[in-house]
Amino acid sequence: MNTTNKNITSKKRGEWLRKHSIREFIQRAKTLQGDPHYIAMGMAVGVFVSLTPTVPFHTVIAIFLAFIFKGSKPAAAIGVWFCNPLTIPFFYLGSYKAGMFILGKSIPFDQKYESITELMTLGMDVTIAMVVGGFILGILPGIAAYFVTRGIFKHIQLRKKSDSLQNCQ
Repeated sequence: MNTTNKNITSKKRGEWLRKHSIREFIQRAKTLQGDPHYIAMGMAVGVFVSLTPTVPFHTVIAIFLAFIFKGSKPAAAIGVWFCNPLTIPFFYLGSYKAGMFILGKSIPFDQKYESITELMTLGMDVTIAMVVGGFILGILPGIAAYFVTRGIFKHIQLRKKSDSLQNCQ
């Protein structure tokens, strides 16, 4: 197999994986049950946590926070998917820059670090800056995720209710 065929195959595989992941995400989101506020709170917590540099612990932290904020634990676990191999470099760089700005420090940053444990090798200043920056950057997407998810699930429930009323007639 020549190089061109390998590139085409890997492009098709990457495209298939993206489509498959999006479909899987949508299918899992559709199975969520409960009050729109409950589901939206879980999703908001998951998206918020996904912007923090706590990669190996995202799901655990999101589920814990969903428990505290009385949100859907499955929605929180789905919400952390907002952080993925395509978005993580941007989230880490943004967290670093925001944290350093807030703390008034400047330390070189390398995007090769993929987990909180690897970041800790850079020193506590960088780790703390990224956690602070991640918390700050996670607020707006978390709020947006709440309102978008709540609106979607209110719409879904209204549609189900009207469909069941039409079936009764």
